[in-house]
Amino acid sequence: MTEYGRGRGPEPWHPEDPLYGDQGWTGHEAQQAQMPYAGGPQQQYPQEPQYQQDPQYQQYVQQGQYVQQGQYPGQQQGYAPQQPHQAHQQQMHGQPQQPQQPVYDGQGWDTGQTPYAAVPQADPYLGADPYAQQPVGGYPGEAPDLYGTAEAYPPPQPPGRRHLVAEEEPEPEYAEEPAEEASSILPGGEDDSEEPDGGGRRGRSKGKPKGRKGAACLIAAVVIVAVLGGGGYYGYDYIKSKFTTGEDYAGEGEGSVSIDIPKNTGIGEMGRILKAHGVVKSADAFVAAAKANPKGGAIQAGSYVMKEHMSGKAAVDLMVNGAGINALDVIPGWKNAQVYKAIDEKLKLKEGTTKDIAVKEAKNLGLPDWANSNKDIKDPLEGFLYPARYDLSKDATPESMLKQMVTKSNQAYASADLKGQASKLGLANPLQLVTVASLVQAEGKYQHDFDKISRVVYNRLKPGNTETYGLLDFDSTVNYIKGSSTLDVGSVNDLRKIDDPYNTYKIKGLPAGPIGNPGPDALKSAINPATGPWYYFVSVNENETLFAVTNEEHNRNRQRYEEERKKAAGQ
Repeated sequence: MTEYGRGRGPEPWHPEDPLYGDQGWTGHEAQQAQMPYAGGPQQQYPQEPQYQQDPQYQQYVQQGQYVQQGQYPGQQQGYAPQQPHQAHQQQMHGQPQQPQQPVYDGQGWDTGQTPYAAVPQADPYLGADPYAQQPVGGYPGEAPDLYGTAEAYPPPQPPGRRHLVAEEEPEPEYAEEPAEEASSILPGGEDDSEEPDGGGRRGRSKGKPKGRKGAACLIAAVVIVAVLGGGGYYGYDYIKSKFTTGEDYAGEGEGSVSIDIPKNTGIGEMGRILKAHGVVKSADAFVAAAKANPKGGAIQAGSYVMKEHMSGKAAVDLMVNGAGINALDVIPGWKNAQVYKAIDEKLKLKEGTTKDIAVKEAKNLGLPDWANSNKDIKDPLEGFLYPARYDLSKDATPESMLKQMVTKSNQAYASADLKGQASKLGLANPLQLVTVASLVQAEGKYQHDFDKISRVVYNRLKPGNTETYGLLDFDSTVNYIKGSSTLDVGSVNDLRKIDDPYNTYKIKGLPAGPIGNPGPDALKSAINPATGPWYYFVSVNENETLFAVTNEEHNRNRQRYEEERKKAAGQ
């Protein structure tokens, strides 16, 4: 852009000048008397005396005969501007210049199309605007007011204030659209037009493209379809789950099929597993039956032997109480011989198969290092086949089952800190603590007696025991030796003749090892015995066990026991 100066030098406009850098204004200032700099005072120049009283000069001024510098043909950029008095002299000598008439468009703005090429250089101190190209006087303030009459166009406004102009901008041309347009149905999407001519609330013209409203309608339609479709789907799914049970078989089924239900499996997943194996016709039928059964939420994980083509109700009824489950329950107090036999039966093996494997593989099943602390132990695994439920998967073997049980006992004994507790109780090692627990489990008929029975064991083991002199005298140890389970083990004299490291009628102290597999309650009582001086006990009935300190008291209790037994037998 050409730099415009005040004089002959190239000094640029001041940055605060309202015309500085304006790219969007056509160059109209309100009038030539406007201040050259925004906010600065209007600089006035005195008129030359020889022209102030000249009537002809005043005539030319009134008629607007003085034209802006740079309006003459052939004038080139860079020449010194012609002074006003020089122009007057030329006119006085018979060379008057016709005033340049500005060309206006239909909106009242100068188009800038003049008969002569304008040189965009002017001295702002002369009151002329280099872009306006309007006839001005030689001195500021002398030009006629072209906007003072009623029929004149309003004065132009600088770019910064154009938004206040009341005139509307030309309407852009758009393709013809349908005569009627539906209002948007979206919230807040009403027509922007408030006047018949389409003038918008925000100054928008009626020619603004209307495709946005069509898009809004399309979006609204999509939203409605999505809402109705989604709601319909979920509503149907809800109604289906509430009032339908899915396809179902009828009856108890036929044949046999093994099903493995993993741990932490939900009812729905159970139904899908059963359906995949042909047990039920649909998972929905099974789920509906489980919800209808009060015990339906208590179905346990494990391996089940079920039938094919069972109704959902028949499948649930089979599983709620563990019926049909292919699992082994080791009962607290069971001896290893009982566990071995149960494994053989579950796996359909020849009797004695599991016992043989136990003998051969005992050292490889994960027993703790303190398990074989006595050379007279009959079965190293006794006391280490922990009472619990064990799932029998399709690939279960005697060895895998025994490993599971030993692992579970190790976890329970480690959690109870058997090494530390045995030392506190004056026992030689953790194995003796397991042995005490096995005696409590075998001798205690009822759990509420475990703590006192545990105290009887420890009292009889005391060195100063003058009641039994260090002998436990437990029938349970004799039954272990014989592989029996009876209350009539024989007379005391006959029992003392049995030579066996497990015979507590003959040896002092504890037997060589555990006589069964104690459960968690018996183990807890063995670690925390009750406080009391008892050396004897006898269970009269289910709700009453009599404890005694002396043998004489104990004999009276035994007599009562015999009376209760005869009464129960109807004698």
